[in-house]
Amino acid sequence: MRILTMGAMAAGLAALAACGDSPAEEKAENIEAAAENRADMLEEQAYNATNEVVEERLENKAETVRETADEKADAIEEGEPPANTAGM
Repeated sequence: MRILTMGAMAAGLAALAACGDSPAEEKAENIEAAAENRADMLEEQAYNATNEVVEERLENKAETVRETADEKADAIEEGEPPANTAGM
C-alpha cells in the first residue's frame, strides 16, 4: 500500500512540477520520477528480504537506479544525447 501511495504522490508532484516546463525538462522529471518509484520498490523489497546479502544487493540496485536516472535526466536537460541505459 505504501508503494501505491508514494507512486500516486510522485505522479501528482511530477504533474504539478511540469507546469510551464520545457519538453526536455518534463521528460527529465518523468525519468527521475519513474526511477524514484522503481528505487522505492527495490528498497521495500530489501526491507522485506530474508537475508543480508539480498538486502544489500537490492539497496545497491536502488542507488544505481537513482544515479543512472539523474545522469540521464541531466543529459536530456543539457541537450546531450542520452547514454545507453539498458535496464532503466
